[in-house]
Amino acid sequence: MAEPRDRTIRFDWAIKRLLRQKANFDVLEGFLTVFIGQKIEIVEILESEGNQENMSDKFNRVDIKARDSQNDIVIIEVQNTRESDFLERILYGTAKAITEHISQGQAYSQVKKVYSISVLYFDLGKGRDYLYHGQNRFIGVHTGDELQITEQKRDALKPRTPADIFPEYILIRVNEFDDVATTPLGEWMNYLKNGVIRPDTTAPGLGAALEKLRYYSMSDDDRIAYDRHVDSMLYERDAMYTSHQQGFDQGLEQGINQGRQEATDERNRAVAHSLQQMGMNIDFIARATGLTEQEVIALLA
Repeated sequence: MAEPRDRTIRFDWAIKRLLRQKANFDVLEGFLTVFIGQKIEIVEILESEGNQENMSDKFNRVDIKARDSQNDIVIIEVQNTRESDFLERILYGTAKAITEHISQGQAYSQVKKVYSISVLYFDLGKGRDYLYHGQNRFIGVHTGDELQITEQKRDALKPRTPADIFPEYILIRVNEFDDVATTPLGEWMNYLKNGVIRPDTTAPGLGAALEKLRYYSMSDDDRIAYDRHVDSMLYERDAMYTSHQQGFDQGLEQGINQGRQEATDERNRAVAHSLQQMGMNIDFIARATGLTEQEVIALLA
């Protein structure tokens, strides 16, 4: 068992503060390499208009300029968010990433491929997998074939598909991971969900994370803020898990409100039972709890 001083900072906190530092790029590069599925080398963290609009947006979004395994420049947007209207949010984010990083007057050929990676600590909807990948593909309605575009590039004709140009979306549903970590992807998922890294890990980036993202390496103020963040995150996850277990799939806000109502009902039930055991009648219990007699009778049934 790891010593307390080996405790590792959770990814959802680290990406807001620590992984933007150049000294920690190797951690973030390992994360991107595993989830995109090819070697990624970070060139710089981009300070976009979107990052500057408000403090919340800046902390929930990291725009990265990087090189892929083909030595092409790509823009990667990593979002760590619990927002409603989520699909609209990631569409908006990729559109901003594209337009913010092409100068006025530049040819459209300078538009960069964008990867949108979302680390989800909330229940987005139904689905059995913890990792989803989406691309734009143009498929023939009658033939079923995929459209390929032939373009002049570097003095040669090169076929490409729209998927080579249009954004790719990667959705990481952290809470759906089953905690079985037998591959680099599984080890990264275990870290994202539980903040746990195996001491003997060989997964890209995780060895660096184990060394650089130590809890006791933070300042006292950062540790206090981090502890508050973890408490808040765990409370929110538990509320959403309860909603999921009871079959509520009407959205995050409805699920949380339902959880709060159930907590209130449980508290009233406990109070009503206690007063009943003390010999109080239904009328007294109703006045004490603010419920109707019918509601009290239902709670005690």
